[in-house]
Amino acid sequence: MASHGVPRVAETAPRTEAQRLEEERQIREYRDLEDLIATKIAERQYTIEVLELTSKLLKKNPEYYTIWNVRRRLLIYGLFSKPSGLSSHSTASPNTSTTDTTKASSGISSSSTTTSSEASTTSPQNPASPNHGKNGTTLDLIKAELEFLFPIMMKYPKCYWLWNYRIWLLQEANERLEPEIARQLWNRELILVGKMLVKDSRNFHGWGYRRKVVSEVESQKLGGHSIVESEFEYTTKMIHGDKGLSNFSAWHRRSKLIPRLLDERKASDEARRQFLDDEFELIISAMYTDSYPYQQSAWFYYQFLMTTLTDYVGHGTIIPHFTLEDRAEYVSRQLVILRDMLDGAEDCKWIYNALIEYTMALCRMEERVPESDEKQECETWLAELRKLDPDRSGRWDDLERALRNP
Repeated sequence: MASHGVPRVAETAPRTEAQRLEEERQIREYRDLEDLIATKIAERQYTIEVLELTSKLLKKNPEYYTIWNVRRRLLIYGLFSKPSGLSSHSTASPNTSTTDTTKASSGISSSSTTTSSEASTTSPQNPASPNHGKNGTTLDLIKAELEFLFPIMMKYPKCYWLWNYRIWLLQEANERLEPEIARQLWNRELILVGKMLVKDSRNFHGWGYRRKVVSEVESQKLGGHSIVESEFEYTTKMIHGDKGLSNFSAWHRRSKLIPRLLDERKASDEARRQFLDDEFELIISAMYTDSYPYQQSAWFYYQFLMTTLTDYVGHGTIIPHFTLEDRAEYVSRQLVILRDMLDGAEDCKWIYNALIEYTMALCRMEERVPESDEKQECETWLAELRKLDPDRSGRWDDLERALRNP
């Protein structure tokens, strides 16, 4: 099995006796560490020493979401609330409710029944006053936590709990630090996620995290401003990078930025027309120059552009004032390009599928039935689709019925 083209190599060699004994030793060490953390939390020892114990465990197993929740508890009820003496013994705040204290004392085993969605979105309410811990120790703690996470994220970039915990830390920074300090932390995150996406440009966790970071950097509460232009340029850079054409996330991000981009530019009708021309040129050139037009992600973006022409609802995002004649002219032009693209790529199902879809769309736009030559071409293309993709025979049957009864 492969992930993003990187094969996973199975370990088939038998273990030696020494390896077996070492594995058993590591298991005992892991379980002892679990038990020790559970004991400390049951005793409400919310100290830096216990935080370090959770660090050891999470480096071994970052998927252990209950320990991430324990770590949140350590910060909220212990370390965030202390301006100094971080290693001293701490108990729950006197303002903590009986329910919260019970949760804090429940230990790891009982916590492990929490659902994965609860683990990523819930934490005890902060008992400290709103102004407590401004900038000083709290900032140092948050910075240290962010630095602790980075090497683990580089090793386990697809671990949900790492990304969730990092967002939680930065949201705590929004509540506990001055806005300008919190903003600096979010700005640093753009650099971090850039490094992550250099390592794996198609990591959807990284792209989702980047959207969150950008929204915070732009937010009024942190004194931000729009960075849609630079984000759009970033998608261009990623698309032109290694394996960029197959980067679903980059193309998707680009499509979501376009409406804002054009609105903020206050683009005229002529500028919007030129923008659409440029985007078609970008995607078609990419199809010709990068492994020919076989990349599904590129076709999804092409479909997005075509939808702005063929669908009444969709076309307003780029060209709201195009007439029906304007849009029909563009679709006709694209059909010519698709026919040319087929030359030398006769085994590409995406081209046949697009030719049929947009031929029929053009007929609907012009409120007419397909002409005899159009119908014959569609039947020929459909026959090729049946050979190239027999697993979707039901879809091809539907297309055939649509051709017979337009």
